[in-house]
Amino acid sequence: MISIRKERPPTKAAREALLDEAFGNHRWRKSSQRLRDGRSPAEGLAFVATDGKRVIGTARLWNIVCGTGHSALLLGPVAVAPDCRNRGIGAGLVDHALAAARRRGHRAVVLVGDEPYYSRFGFSTEKTAALRMPGPFERHRLLALELEPGSLKGARGLLRAPSKQMPQSDLAASAA
Repeated sequence: MISIRKERPPTKAAREALLDEAFGNHRWRKSSQRLRDGRSPAEGLAFVATDGKRVIGTARLWNIVCGTGHSALLLGPVAVAPDCRNRGIGAGLVDHALAAARRRGHRAVVLVGDEPYYSRFGFSTEKTAALRMPGPFERHRLLALELEPGSLKGARGLLRAPSKQMPQSDLAASAA
């Protein structure tokens, strides 16, 4: 039976093996990785999909800030084991992660991904024209979703890790 739950320390090795299989060593060179380096995911926003005891999927959200100070979350990486794809597991992980982010009061989510896939969740390039990643990226793949309408209004500049790990409530309200 497939279930989605919060990631726990014992799943780390399985998660990393899954990400290596899905993205290879190239994943460490991606601009989105620059936003994750040396940090932990946002509190309570790291998930795994399991089939019994086997980790078959992962999705994580990370606190980020854009140049104008608007706070958001970065979604990724999202991965599903090759033999489990096309069963709705990735979509389930994304839905679960976005619902958890809403419950925690986060206002916006950014990602680098394929718009045809992520548009079903409401992601688009509409709010990202003035945003940029810390390194090379394909502009048409920088997508955003406002969990609260208007939360990215006027957002521009470089996406970066918060200068310090603020409490979650401060991050959720910093763009208010």
